[in-house]
Order: sequence, then C-alpha cells, then structure tokens
Amino acid sequence: MATISAEQARQLAELFTALSDPSRVRIIAALVEGETNVGALAAIVGISESAVSHQLRTLRQMRLVRAHRQGRRVVYSLDDAHVADIFQRSLDHILHDSPDGDSSALDRTPQ
Repeated sequence: MATISAEQARQLAELFTALSDPSRVRIIAALVEGETNVGALAAIVGISESAVSHQLRTLRQMRLVRAHRQGRRVVYSLDDAHVADIFQRSLDHILHDSPDGDSSALDRTPQ
C-alpha cells in the first residue's frame, strides 16, 4: 500500500495511541493468553481493578478487546486475531532490536 487516506491515517494513529500506555499493553499481553475477568487482569498487571476497568474501556472503544458475560462475571478477550498479531509482531520487533534477544518484555510479574 503506497498511500493511505487521511481518515485511515487518523485511525491508525489512534490505534498506536491506544497502545501507548504500558498498562494497556500488559492487559493485551494477558489477553493473548486467553479470556479473563477484571480481577485476574488486575492481579496480572499489578494495578487496581478500577484502573483495569478504565483501561479496558479505552481498549473496547478502539475495538481491541471485547466483553461478554459468563454468569455474573464479565469476561474480556481480544477482539480478534489481528490484535494478537499486532501485539506479537510489535514484541518481535523490540526483541529483534535487543542486542541479546532479551525476553524480559514477556515477564508477567506485576511491577
């Protein structure tokens, strides 16, 4: 694709803006592993459930994640395989540029 429209450029910039927050990236990383609820995401990412909910709202607006009910719980998952692909390709890119191929970016320990 040689050129993109102004609207496509705006939408792509919004996508990268949505991915510009480390907490949102870590939420996506957790969801690559499978669907889960806010409480589990909070434990994985190491932020409050309220903060996770706030970040999920942004990710849902950008159609990066979706939610559905399982009984009384709301469970979140990636919207589609494209999201996992964007995440994995981006991670591969930063690991490729790492001089020692350090995979510490995959560490799921909350910080």
